[in-house]
Amino acid sequence: MSLADLHMHTIYSYDGTATVPAVLRRAHEVGLSVIAITDHDEIAGALEALELAHLYGVEVIPGIEVTTADGDLLALFVTEIVPKGLSLVETVLRVRELGGICIVPHPNAHGMGMKSLKVATVFKALRNPQVADTLIGIEAYNATALDRAGIAAARLLTSQWNLASVGDSDAHVVDAIGLGATEFAGTSAAALLSALRSGQTSVRRQKEWNVVRILGSWVIQYVASLFTRLAMVTQ
Repeated sequence: MSLADLHMHTIYSYDGTATVPAVLRRAHEVGLSVIAITDHDEIAGALEALELAHLYGVEVIPGIEVTTADGDLLALFVTEIVPKGLSLVETVLRVRELGGICIVPHPNAHGMGMKSLKVATVFKALRNPQVADTLIGIEAYNATALDRAGIAAARLLTSQWNLASVGDSDAHVVDAIGLGATEFAGTSAAALLSALRSGQTSVRRQKEWNVVRILGSWVIQYVASLFTRLAMVTQ
């Protein structure tokens, strides 16, 4: 069995703190076979990771955490920007056109500016057959979400719609990568996609961080990354 972490952020996100090489290095160190870079409404970090992945022994799925009108949505296997501000259904259908799939991150979770999809919204969207064929997974565990309401929401959705259970870190600092992961048979992104479509995935949880560590680590790393961030802006 292999491990994937399909929700993490780089310095290309407004709230990310780690460079792409640092993310790839850490992913390899913690034993991840596949990762997805999912910066907020941005694809540049994912595309950079695709170019560098072979140097670190990790396979990269390009993705985006899209800000829909109804809440955040992970779009995976996409290599161009998905417009933000569309409804959930419109967003999923756009991802489908691009050949990607979707996963619901931290459902029903609140706090710290999180914009989460509500269970009722997801239920309604899944009545569309094309949406149901594209939105195939849900985070049953998000290692750094401060609100744990999403776990119960995920159980409801997986039981009613047979969505794949996904574990992710939602890492905004490099040390959090892999704290939540998805276990699957095989070693490649193609094998992972097959496992997601067939619902043959399981959640791997590491020791949880408390609120103080989550926030404290982010503040320290965000301040440390300011110079790098400024250099990116001036390039």
